[in-house]
Amino acid sequence: MPVASERAVVLVSGGMDSAVVLALARERGLDCYALSVSYGQRHGSELEAAAALAKVQGAVAHKQVIVDLRSIGGSALTADIDVPESGGAGIPVTYVPARNTIMLSVALGWAEVLGAREIHCGVNAVDYSGYTDCRPEFIAAFERLAALATKAGVEGAPLRVQAPLMRMSKADIVREGMRLGVDFARTVSCYQADAQGRACRHCDACRLRAEGFAAAGVADPTRYQPA
Repeated sequence: MPVASERAVVLVSGGMDSAVVLALARERGLDCYALSVSYGQRHGSELEAAAALAKVQGAVAHKQVIVDLRSIGGSALTADIDVPESGGAGIPVTYVPARNTIMLSVALGWAEVLGAREIHCGVNAVDYSGYTDCRPEFIAAFERLAALATKAGVEGAPLRVQAPLMRMSKADIVREGMRLGVDFARTVSCYQADAQGRACRHCDACRLRAEGFAAAGVADPTRYQPA
């Protein structure tokens, strides 16, 4: 078990997965530095949720970095493209080009400055939407890149990328969060949540979240927009 002085940068989006990742890192006794990225997503309520979760869950600090992915578009989350309300084949239009690569790169830079040895993220390859940057192959490749591209890596202290939810179902994530005392009511997962963080009920993220609570046998605490 690590000592309390060990540091980790934890990507916190405001959603349920990253809230569980932060709780797992805190359980290990790590000093957690929460990082959120404002990339031009449809709403700011998830970023507000991220800041609140970082504080409630005991992060040492919370930093928000702005990266304007809306300027290149290419996704229903960063352009004027309708968010689909039903699943389909292939990679969905809610995939944001290079998002996880950019977020991990920002986290990598901050980790080097802090002297942190780990980066934690909530990517998942089981109950996910088909995103290419949520696979174990991607995480392994980024970790190799980090070892080559950083001063820490070249000097023999490469950073590790931890993705503890990678092979967990949404139901497993719900159960783990309940064990850790995560307040899921504070989290925002919806692709088109309103200014109050209330979910739309219809998008892929809402569907996966609701199915996870149902499969776990846990009452869904999600705040929904009026029908």
